[in-house]
Formats: sequence, structure tokens, C-alpha cells
Amino acid sequence: MVTLLIALGSFILYLVAYHTYGKFLGQKIFRLDSNAKVPSTELKDGIDYVPTKRNIIFGHHFTSIAGTGPIVGPALAVVWGWLPALLWVIFGSILIGAVHDFGSLVISMRNRGQTVGDVAGRVLAPRARLLFLSILFMALTIVLAIFGLVIASVFRMYPSAIFPCIIQIPIAITIGILIHKKGTNILIPCILALLAMYLSVYFGNSGILDKFNSTLSEWSTITWVIVLLIYCYIASVLPVWTLLQPRDFINSLQLLSSIGLVLLGLIVAGIWGVNCNDSDLRTNLEIIAPIARIGENSPEGAPWIFPFLFITIACGAISGFHCLVSSGTTSKQISSEKDAQFIGFGSMLTEGFLAVLVILACVAGLGLGTNFNGEFFKGEAAYNARYESWGGAAGLSSKIGAFVDGAANFLKALSISEAFAVSLMGVFVASFAATTLDTACRLQRYVIQELASTIRTKKDILIPFKDKHSATILAITLAFFVAASPTAGADWSWQNAGKGGLNLWPLFGATNQLLGGLAFLVILFWMRRRNISLWFVSIPAIFMLLLPALAMSIELFKENGWIDKKNYLLATFGFSTLLLEFWMIIEALLAWPKVKGLLENPLPEINPPGRSGKEGGRSC
Repeated sequence: MVTLLIALGSFILYLVAYHTYGKFLGQKIFRLDSNAKVPSTELKDGIDYVPTKRNIIFGHHFTSIAGTGPIVGPALAVVWGWLPALLWVIFGSILIGAVHDFGSLVISMRNRGQTVGDVAGRVLAPRARLLFLSILFMALTIVLAIFGLVIASVFRMYPSAIFPCIIQIPIAITIGILIHKKGTNILIPCILALLAMYLSVYFGNSGILDKFNSTLSEWSTITWVIVLLIYCYIASVLPVWTLLQPRDFINSLQLLSSIGLVLLGLIVAGIWGVNCNDSDLRTNLEIIAPIARIGENSPEGAPWIFPFLFITIACGAISGFHCLVSSGTTSKQISSEKDAQFIGFGSMLTEGFLAVLVILACVAGLGLGTNFNGEFFKGEAAYNARYESWGGAAGLSSKIGAFVDGAANFLKALSISEAFAVSLMGVFVASFAATTLDTACRLQRYVIQELASTIRTKKDILIPFKDKHSATILAITLAFFVAASPTAGADWSWQNAGKGGLNLWPLFGATNQLLGGLAFLVILFWMRRRNISLWFVSIPAIFMLLLPALAMSIELFKENGWIDKKNYLLATFGFSTLLLEFWMIIEALLAWPKVKGLLENPLPEINPPGRSGKEGGRSC
């Protein structure tokens, strides 16, 4: 019953937060205006700037920001017990994450769809633009390099998810053409698309499709990386309405309906229990994990809960990657400022609720019964089998498997077969990862184009990368070379290739959170120049600037840390990131006394006198 109360209580709390705090931010702080000009109409080009209905944008934004972060992070964080993870997810997502996403979206809309990195150069200091973009470039390279590995790993764990994920692409293209070109009513095509995707999951592991899935699941990691990066290139250069928007939207329908099924299953399991392991006896749903494991009770080998709990949970509460989506793609598609609260604030709360369900799946759903390493575990033994030590919980397969097995147990309470439940949750994880991957590639293209317009040499070497094709090719080429290398100490071989992103993955958590702190810094300066109250941004900004820096410093300088282990790759990247953050904070401190009430220089006119075309005021 405690599990059920937590799920329903958090759902109600998120609804209240949206209609109170979110409404306050939208009306009193950002003063959203339905009559204000928005980038999607000012700079409409049919490729990146496309006015779109808010439900479709919500689907794109939610699936892009979520990725595997709110699944993998919370699924690992419960190694410290369920209460610390739950509290940070709920209050972090409301008071920090949603404010960060909402604020990044608004200031980008008010600056013709510029990314937060671009806006930093105008509201903070010119050098801040280059600093910010450099951090974005590094973080997105890691994302592109690692998410191919994540998707390949999910496909190997759950081969029945392969065909359902692939079939989403032609379905999405069809939906995009019907809506954008034919003006078809969105309801019927989307219902049919959703039905087709669920049928693909149901039949995905039977007959010829089972053979198809089994064959592709045997592909090497580097093969999947190559295929996915080629797909990313296509998705990045095509108009957003062709593939990115409709794929994210129909994915969101499947993912949100799956979340609804998991919640419904949790409710049924909480009231009546579940039949597991082909037994006629019903198992009651209860939390099997300890409330907290800190101090002497800390799991073996685990880092300190502070600050690493906050870094580990990442997207479930606050993620710097979200500022890239808000200001990179979403701000260019919103057709009315009033939609920003629903999309920016609402998506983060939805992601927070997903993270709550992940926590409950791992600390309660697992207890209903799970097979792990060839053995069947139930109750506390199911939790201990995966979370007894940090090493046991830290593997990607262990974290994803804990959520999939726990959530599948919730679905069993609805009399859904185990095979379908596991397949659906496998598609759930892989689809989130894929939507983040293609959005990240488009964002990296924007960043490269902005860097190309910032860094000028006498020979204009970087000018070609202002073109979308060359910028995208550079993005996927760099990601490929990072991914193609083996993990540290492994031999160079085709089977080991594709895992190179893991070499830099330990940096991603802190770097990702650092982006959130720097985005808050930009939001603070934008507000200070307009004499807007800063109380609700300043505390989260300080929190998110200090925590990632502390975590990265510990990893750098602790005993058996990156420097002590002579891991010069991680040490160099980590130390460079800290220097960039320190430099940006110094720039901010120098500029802070000078900017109060002083608006930044306005953007140039879209069509200055004497010039024609759309490019006069565009910056990316």
C-alpha cells in the first residue's frame, strides 16, 4: 500500500505544481504572451523553423529530453535506498529541473530560437559564448558516441524490441506527410499508428520476425553504431516535420500510454497483488529496499551519497542536456508563447513522474519475483541480488534489467503475458534512447554551426561547417571515432569496437549537470537585465554549479581517482571542464555589477534595409 500511496501522491503533487508554481512562472515571471512573435513564424523555413501544434511539440520535447536518463539514473541511485532517490526526484524536478527547462525555452524563444550558448554571448559576455559552446560540443559528442552502445545493448538484451523500433520510422514518415502536406486530421492517423506499434510489439517475437530480430541482435556494437549514425545524419538534415517531429510524437503516444499501463498495473498490484512465476499464489506489492543506506550501511564500493546521488539520478530531476533541446529544437517549433509552460515545465514534471515509477519498479516491482543470472529471486532477495554492492548495480544491463523486470511485473497484474510485458518495456527503453540520439545529432549540428560562426581564422577554415550537411558529417564522424575505439585495456578488434564512448562516460554525469548550472547562469543574467525577481533561480543556480564541480573534483583527486590511476584521458577532459566552468564563473562575476537593468544589444533585423532573403537575423 505504501508503494501505491507514493505513486498516486507524487502524481497529484506534480499536477498541483504545474497548476500553481508553473502557472506563477508563466504569468508573473516570464509573462508569456499569446500575441508575441515567435521564431517559428518569424524565421519559418520549413526545415528547422516550423510552427507546430503544441501536442506534437510536447511529444518531441518529452521523448528527446527523457532518453534513458530517468531510467538508468534512478535505477542505479536506489542502491543508496529508496527515500533519498525519491525525494530528490520529486523536489528536484519541480523546483530545479522544470524551472531550468522552462527558463531555457523562454529565453531562446525571446532570442529568435538561439541556443542558450548563443544567448550567453549576448547577455553575459562575448567569451562566454565560446566557453559554453565548447562544453556543449564535448557533451554532445559523448552522447552520440555512447547512445549507439546503449541501443545495441538493449537490443541484445531484448531482441524482440528491434522490429518495433525499426517500424516506427516508416510509420513516422507517413504520419509526417499526412499531417504536413495533406492537412489530414491528426487523430485518426495517430490512433492507427499507435495500434500498429503495439501490434509490432505483440507479433515482434513470433515467426519470421523472431528470426529477423535474432539475426540483428547478433550484430556487433560497431555495426549498430554505424547504422544509427547514418540514420542520425538523415534525421538531422531532413525538415523536422518529415521524421523528427512525427517520430517523437508517435513515440510519445506509445511511451506515455505505456507509462499509463505501468501506473495502472501498479495500482492493481498494490490492491490485489500479482501472480508471478506461474504460481496461483498472489504476491503482495511492498517496498523491499531499505529506506536509506548511508554511513556504515553504505553499499560496498559505492561513492559518497553526497554529491553523487544528485549526479547519478541526472535527468530524473535536472539535466543540462534539456537546455539544448529547449533552445535547440523546441523553441524553433512553438507556435505560441503560451505553449511554453505546457511543453517546458510540463515535460520535465512528466519525466520526474517517470523517474518515480522507475524507482518503484526497482524497489517494489522486483520483489514480486524476477529471474537474474539463472536464478529466481523474490522479496528482499530480489533487491539484494542486484544492489548488494555498487559493482553489482553499476552495469548498464543490471540497471536496465532491474527496471524492465520490475515494470513488467506491474503489467502482469493486468493479466498481460510476461513475454509481451518484457518486450514492451524493452521497446520503451530503446525508443527513449533512439529519440535522444537523433535529437542530439541535430543539436550538435547547431552547435558546430554556431562554433563555425564564432571561431574565424584568416583562411576561414571553419566557414564550410556553417552548412548543415558538413556540420552534421563532422558531428557523426567525431562520434564514430570516439565510439570506434575499444574500452581501456581492451584489444582493438571489430567485436570490441563501438564501446569507446565508455572511456568518457564517467565524465558525462558531472558535465551534464554542469550544463544545467551554466544554463541557470544565463537565465539569471537575462532576468537581471530585465529587473525580474531572481529568488527562484539563484539558489538552484548555485546548487547546480557547485555540485558537479565537487563531484568531478573528487573523481579527479581522490585515492584511486582519475589522476591516481593515470587515466590521463578522463583527467584531461575533467580538468579542462573545471577550468571552463571556473572561467565562465569569473566572467559572470565581472559582468554581474554592470548589467542590472541594462538590456543587451538587440538582434539585427531579419531583413535589414538593402538586403533580401531570410538570413539577415539568423544566428544558427
